[in-house]
Amino acid sequence: MMKIIRSYLHASLIVKITIALIAGVIAGFVLGEQAAVLAPLGELLLRLLTFLIIPLILFTLIVGVNQTSIANLGRMGSKVFIYYTVSSAFAIIVGLIVASILRPGTGMKLTGNDTFDVPENPGIVTVLLNIVPSNIVTAFTEMNLLGIIFTALAFGIAISAMLASKDFQDLGNSLLMTITALNEASLFILRAILQYVPFGIFAIMAQTVGSQGIDTLLSLGGMIGVFYIALLVQVVLYVILLVLFKVKPGNFFKHARTPMITAFVTQSSTGTLPLTLTAAKNMGISKSLYGFSLPLGATVNMDGAAIRIAVSAVFAANIVGEPLSLTDMVMVVLIGTLSSIGTAGVPGAGIVMISTVFIQLGLPMEAVALLTAIDALIGMGATALNVTGDLVGTKLIDQHEKRRYRKLTR
Repeated sequence: MMKIIRSYLHASLIVKITIALIAGVIAGFVLGEQAAVLAPLGELLLRLLTFLIIPLILFTLIVGVNQTSIANLGRMGSKVFIYYTVSSAFAIIVGLIVASILRPGTGMKLTGNDTFDVPENPGIVTVLLNIVPSNIVTAFTEMNLLGIIFTALAFGIAISAMLASKDFQDLGNSLLMTITALNEASLFILRAILQYVPFGIFAIMAQTVGSQGIDTLLSLGGMIGVFYIALLVQVVLYVILLVLFKVKPGNFFKHARTPMITAFVTQSSTGTLPLTLTAAKNMGISKSLYGFSLPLGATVNMDGAAIRIAVSAVFAANIVGEPLSLTDMVMVVLIGTLSSIGTAGVPGAGIVMISTVFIQLGLPMEAVALLTAIDALIGMGATALNVTGDLVGTKLIDQHEKRRYRKLTR
């Protein structure tokens, strides 16, 4: 027995996850809706990963801030924000082009029986205000990632100022050493949690496949197929960007595949964050960069969700027999980009974004109700691409910063 346990502990994580993924799909088809009995195992994985989000973001970012200058941090922050905005807009364009060519929804008709209550969109102003929490405790209890990032930056900068002060230098050093130790302790806990990840992935995959069933796949297979083709096109564009920035795609995806698969199964960019941070660390990305770019990306950068908006809009327009005009497509890009930021951190954010775009374009909300039938299947791919996009952007910015540093030190 001990030999089996040791073999499992020393086996490659990606191999264990791949086996769990395949086994979960098979179990889902075999067990059907009875696969719901495995739900607690999947819930446990999400709880374990969520358990580490706050300490990892808080401690990693505070330590990262003190590994670079405030000027460098500001410059990297502006690059991250620009990249995330442009990336989301470009992802919507990719989705529109692919969907316009393949025309999902053509020939389908709405039954008129489907209804859907539009979720409330908090809007960009509310999201921006949430960056500064009114209460530091609620920022943590409500898992307000933007508020946690702000808190970590504030304390990180304060510690940096203490280190530069003669009066408080010793206190600053002691505080930074303590936080660094806590950060390493968090990573030790994460390594233990990773051993459970395959079991959780198996359970979640079985439950998802069992609840969706083959009927859903067949009835809306065209929409699902077009969506995943658009995701693949976006991944190809990522590869081209990586090559242009002299990053080896094979090495990148070697580290990125674990958070990508986990995000695909769990449908949670936030829940996958501990694994995404670990992947960035293993890629050699600067901690001062990935410490805030990845938590921020998990909140506001949603390339997968952006493609989902575009494909869904074309799908709904084709169902009612009124394909989107060029003006409509421009509106989808503008509204979709803004709503992808404005719905940050909202449960079911993908559906909220789609509803926002549909309302602005006058598309039938019954189509949203239809799309909720494949919400899990679409959400899996969208979340995986969200995480991939965050890592690609962080890696590209890191490469640019390192190239800049080499030029300055010549």
